[in-house]
Amino acid sequence: MLNQRKLIGYHAGETFLHGLSGASKMLFFVLVSVAAMISYDTRFLLGLALLSLCLFRLSHIRIRDISFVLVFAASFAALNLVMVYLFAPQYGVDIYGAKDVLWTGWGAYNLTAQELFYLFNLLLKYVSTIPLAVIFLMTTHPSQFASSLNQIGVSYKIAYSVSLTLRYIPDLQEEFFLIRMSQEARGQELSKKAKLTQRVKGNLQIIIPLIFSSLERINTIATAMELRRFGKNKKRTWYTYQALTKRDMIVLALAVAFLLLCFVLFAVNHGRFYNPWR
Repeated sequence: MLNQRKLIGYHAGETFLHGLSGASKMLFFVLVSVAAMISYDTRFLLGLALLSLCLFRLSHIRIRDISFVLVFAASFAALNLVMVYLFAPQYGVDIYGAKDVLWTGWGAYNLTAQELFYLFNLLLKYVSTIPLAVIFLMTTHPSQFASSLNQIGVSYKIAYSVSLTLRYIPDLQEEFFLIRMSQEARGQELSKKAKLTQRVKGNLQIIIPLIFSSLERINTIATAMELRRFGKNKKRTWYTYQALTKRDMIVLALAVAFLLLCFVLFAVNHGRFYNPWR
């Protein structure tokens, strides 16, 4: 039951995404995310969004395993879009140099086609990057990822720290759900039936002690590693080392191609923004 309720973590699988090197997946995620963040070409972002969703489909990741993460990401994206409109309702008009009013509001708060188009581009950025982040975290074993980081030149101390972080995320999630279920068994309502304020307060009462227990666990692990003289040598070997294959090279080439295409579109559009009103 707990495995089905995990927020996010490595899930073993046999898809081609699971077979790729952690280094190639990380570099693909980073390069494509950079391209998606700096570009406002709607055609380019639509292509990245479709690619991201297709890869998510091919990864065979179940929605119920990441439902909380998806809800949190969707809520954050919606809040960001609302705040962008509240603080700059005419920003799209300034960018695209046109004004087609769809709805007349109060003062500067008129809803224009240009502002909607700009907000749509922001939404595409989230759709392009969030599935890739989920794919990377759920198809990459922490130890294999650490060896891949070291393979591309990152210090093994940093790589091992990242590996430990990824490895203990599922454990913390499982501990959180165990505590929450025990609290519900004692009569404290934390399900959707309870009020939002009651649920937030109840979850905070679980999360805060969990953070302090995690800090204690980190201190224990650090002491154990120090006693084993971790970090004495400049290099180390890896049990889960995976060399880059031809498939990894193709993935890296695609990532570089997407980034280069992003800069080519800068020249075509005479800037970062694609303007259909020009």
